[in-house]
Amino acid sequence: MTRITKQIAALLGAGALSLLAVSGADWQAAAQQEGLQRIVPPSREIVQYSFSPIVRRAAPAVVNVYVQRRVRTFSSPFANDPFFRQFFGDAFGQPSERIQSSLGSGVIVSPDGIVVTNTHVIRGRGEAEIRIALADKREFDARVLTQDDKTDIAILKIDDGNQRFPTLEFEDSDTLEVGDMVLAIGNPFGVGQTVTSGIVSALARSEIGNSDSQVFIQTDAAINPGNSGGALVDMSGKLVGINTMIFSQSGGSQGIGFAIPSNLVRLYVQGAAEGRKVERPWLGARLETVTRDMAENLGLDRVAGAVVARVSDNGPAAQAGLRAGDVIVHVDGFEVSDARAAHYRLTTRGVGRTAKLGIVRNGAPHEIELALVAAPQPGRNDVRNLAGQHPLDGARVSNILPGIADELGLDETSGVVVVSVRRGSTAARLGFLPGDIIAEVGGVAIANVSDLEGLLATRQRTWLVAVRRGDKVFNLQVPG
Repeated sequence: MTRITKQIAALLGAGALSLLAVSGADWQAAAQQEGLQRIVPPSREIVQYSFSPIVRRAAPAVVNVYVQRRVRTFSSPFANDPFFRQFFGDAFGQPSERIQSSLGSGVIVSPDGIVVTNTHVIRGRGEAEIRIALADKREFDARVLTQDDKTDIAILKIDDGNQRFPTLEFEDSDTLEVGDMVLAIGNPFGVGQTVTSGIVSALARSEIGNSDSQVFIQTDAAINPGNSGGALVDMSGKLVGINTMIFSQSGGSQGIGFAIPSNLVRLYVQGAAEGRKVERPWLGARLETVTRDMAENLGLDRVAGAVVARVSDNGPAAQAGLRAGDVIVHVDGFEVSDARAAHYRLTTRGVGRTAKLGIVRNGAPHEIELALVAAPQPGRNDVRNLAGQHPLDGARVSNILPGIADELGLDETSGVVVVSVRRGSTAARLGFLPGDIIAEVGGVAIANVSDLEGLLATRQRTWLVAVRRGDKVFNLQVPG
């Protein structure tokens, strides 16, 4: 056996997937070492470029997620007119039902049938019926274990305890590098399971998310409507991300797709399997993304990092020694480009552990060890689910506690804030959002939830509600 044959044999000996590593450049380099300009490959497999071994391993665990809902509608053309609804209520018009369907993808991550998908795939009004269709055409009912709107992660469970399902193993998404090849597997446009290939175009994209702990893997593997919830797979056939969104001006793939990193997804899978909610670490400080002006004033050599804008007394950040004006540039050795990246690193590190923060203070580098703890739980008198004949019907409100302020990015340390709004409620129709601060009702300042609940219990001919959202104040006037 010649030296070149031994080199090729060594390449092939690593397994079927290593055939991808035998490029024309490798072959030519080996040939030149033998003193040859052109040689004939000894087998067809040497020149065959195929992802089929990876697809055979990964595709059986990628499923279609079908969601059906019964949506109640009214046949009267005036049924949705606020004026008529005010007098006749929801019973006005002839009620009817229609079936609303949606389609997405999902990934089985445990043999007993735990499935990861996107929250937006299963989200909607009304009772949902969820069906999971496997690549081998078997179908099963499924139920929701947990869903999180902020991260767009939903965990489902296939309702068949006697089956063992094909699974995809998690890969550490922090091992990805820009330029790595990946496959996207899902069900775009409902045409059936489809595999596309591409590379990792960028890492830690955070400018496009809705949550302060969201960062994304960017890829040019074609992702289209219906791919949401599907798998982003590396060249070892492991799950590195859950495809979640695209950037498109046409509605189709334009080579810019985004996936939720597997390290964040794995936290939610573990929490769902253990029957607990994922807790984000409570920092006890507010972080802001470093701007160009900040970088110059803070003596930074680049426009990157998360600046500490505020530190709460007796919180974890204060106890660790963080100060306002410090700039977090690393978390556990990973570079931090902005505030969201910092929150993501702390979230994936996990409550109950510690994180090493690399900071810049007055232009000099320092290291700080931060204990990651859960936020203090609100007391019984701190939170209310509001219901009644008033504008805030369907809103969940809370006194502004340190953990709530961190979660919602608030500067305020007192008052009452909306933490969630039930879909279809009066509060939702009027446009209330999480993070809205209820400043006044009927001209009376609101100090706590007890004040608010007492004022809402009174009858009003006209409701006047002052709402502070960011740096703006809105005055809402609603008939009683």
